[in-house]
Amino acid sequence: MDIPVSLKHKPVVVSDKYDLIDGRKSPSTDAKGLSLGLAQWNDRGKVDISAKIWRHTGEKWSRQSEEMPLHRVLDLAILICRAKLYFAERYRKQDADYPKFPLIDRIGLQGGAMNVSICLDNEHIQEDLELFDDRLHQDDEIISERLRTLSGLLKQMAY
Repeated sequence: MDIPVSLKHKPVVVSDKYDLIDGRKSPSTDAKGLSLGLAQWNDRGKVDISAKIWRHTGEKWSRQSEEMPLHRVLDLAILICRAKLYFAERYRKQDADYPKFPLIDRIGLQGGAMNVSICLDNEHIQEDLELFDDRLHQDDEIISERLRTLSGLLKQMAY
């Protein structure tokens, strides 16, 4: 199934057949492709690049397809890495530490900082921390493979 090129997001670099590698959801996921292209929210004379996850219902391209500016995609990657590191070290902390220290990290970006915290507004936070931790460990092979690939590419780019 080819990613559509007649919609507002104009694909430039694509990954089709994404449903074959979409983690645990593969191959039955509705995410059929990824693309980097010209953003759908572009104003005349102003061009932004965005990433898009293309979803297909089986009958048509879904309105739930998601488009994000590239810096947000990278911010999500940063958040994933920091969360993975936190949960890898979590055994050193007591559950009682979480309400006292919800802030995991402040990561400097653009002269400010991205806060990474435990969501204490979640009324089921203790149970959800365990579920998140369990799933993170179950999906470690899938996630780690992608992180190793990302690490290798970053090294090739001299980062």
